[in-house]
Order: sequence, then C-alpha cells, then structure tokens
Amino acid sequence: MIGRFAPSPTGPLHFGSLVAALGSYLLARLRRGSWLLRIEDLDPPRVVPGAAEAMIRLLEQLGFEWDGEILYQSSRSKRYQQILQQLCEQQQLFDCNCSRREILLSAPHPGEEGPVYPGRCRQGPVGSREELAIRLRVEDRMICCRDKVFGLQQQNLQREIGDFVLRRADGLFAYQLAVVVDDIDSGVTQVVRGADLLPSTARQVYLYQCLQQPLPEYYHLPLALGADQEKLSKRHGASAVVTAENGSLALWHALRFLGQPVPEPLSKASAKELLAWALLHFSVEKISTCPQPAPLL
Repeated sequence: MIGRFAPSPTGPLHFGSLVAALGSYLLARLRRGSWLLRIEDLDPPRVVPGAAEAMIRLLEQLGFEWDGEILYQSSRSKRYQQILQQLCEQQQLFDCNCSRREILLSAPHPGEEGPVYPGRCRQGPVGSREELAIRLRVEDRMICCRDKVFGLQQQNLQREIGDFVLRRADGLFAYQLAVVVDDIDSGVTQVVRGADLLPSTARQVYLYQCLQQPLPEYYHLPLALGADQEKLSKRHGASAVVTAENGSLALWHALRFLGQPVPEPLSKASAKELLAWALLHFSVEKISTCPQPAPLL
C-alpha cells in the first residue's frame, strides 16, 4: 500500500489540508504502507515563494514522516510530455483553440464545473484564439468508481464534462494529467484527499483507463467549511492556518473532524501522542460524508 499527501504551495497549511494529510497518513500507515509527499507546484503564477518549505517544516514538527524523496511537479514536464505523446499516438488527443466565451456560447448546457465542452475542435481547430490547448477525447459512457467513504460514483464525461484539457493554452500541464501520471509513476495505490476533488475522479479514472493502468483506491474526506459555509481556503485568513504553536490542538480537532472519538484530555497532548493514539484507534467507518465547519485555531 502506497499513499501520498500532495499539497499546493499557494499559501500556509490550513486546517482542510491538515485533515487530508492526517487522513492519508493514517490510512497508509494502518496498512503498513508507505506515505509519500508531493508538492503540486504545477502552476507558477499561483505558487507563493517559501510556502512549500514552510509546509514541509511544519509537517516535520507535527511528527509526520514520509518515505523517499519529496516529488516536485515543477520538475516533471518532460514526463508529462511523454505521456501526451503516447496518448497522441493512440489518437486520443486533439488541439483546441476555443476561447472560454466561444465554449460558453456553444455549450449545450452547464455542468457542475462549468460549461460542458461540445467537441467543437474534434475535427480540427475552429476557434478564434491563436494559442492551442490539448484535449482528451472522451466517450459517451458511464465512468464508475467506488469511493471508500462516499460509495459508488458515476459520471458520463461526454455529457457532464466534455473532452477535457490535458495541456492548457498557456503551455502549462493540467492538474488532471499531472496527478494521474505522478501517482502511476510513484506506485500510489491509495488516494486520500478532500471531497472537493470528488468531481475530478471520473476524469482521472478515464485517464488511468486510457493508459491501461490499474486504479488506486479512493478515499474522499469531508470538506472543512469557513464561517461563510464555503470550502476553507487561504481567503479565510489566520483562523484557518495551522502553525507550530497550534499544530497539536489542530491535530486533535482534525481527528474529531474525521469522526474519531479522541478523548477530551488529549486536546492538550503533543502531536506525537495524538498520532500514536490515532494509529491505535483510527476507523474509516467513522468518517462522515457531510461538510463540517472548521474549528477556530
């Protein structure tokens, strides 16, 4: 069993990311597996200088131990390009120069993640933009995956998403491609992450199928919400940020957030003591699927 934690260095570690780190760490270690650390610095304009180093240092201070070297997506461009070439040779890709406005005007209906791409450029670029994105052709069939927390997930990509981008028009590789290639190359067999990424799973399952690779197990954890009832993020400010000073208490809250009956006296325990307790008592059956308010740290 090989699990992983893959944060994006767009700011300091917040409570929602700590929940994902903790859940992935415990689920890997409980099965005597490896736990990898990957920094998803794929989008340079969004990367905050020093954020990755601060996250790594904080994880160490909280007692997380990973196996092997840390993987940085920014060093993986050649590998992503190799996979694009493979998919191109399989005739599964096409160039698209549609602008977002053109897609909005031609999309048959909106999907949960924006307009459904209608296949305008499948026979060759017809948009007005000079820059070309690269899209993966999808099929009119149901993509199924059984999540270990949320149960059976099904999505017809052609009807609900459309052909999706693997390399953006600005030349950057898309998250959907990078995450699958990285997990395959690292031998990841267990993907544990927040439920905000549940809608991406069908696209990633389809990519695994295109590359003829076995699927990992998926565990999606409940979303941590800010006071505005939106997904917790850096915009929620200091109340959501995990630090060396509040890290042990944040771990206690994260265990409770994941449904674990960690005793009240352990709220004053060290991070090391909390992780030791969790490795003896953690139960995936206790994890809820409902979004929950994040605690004030």
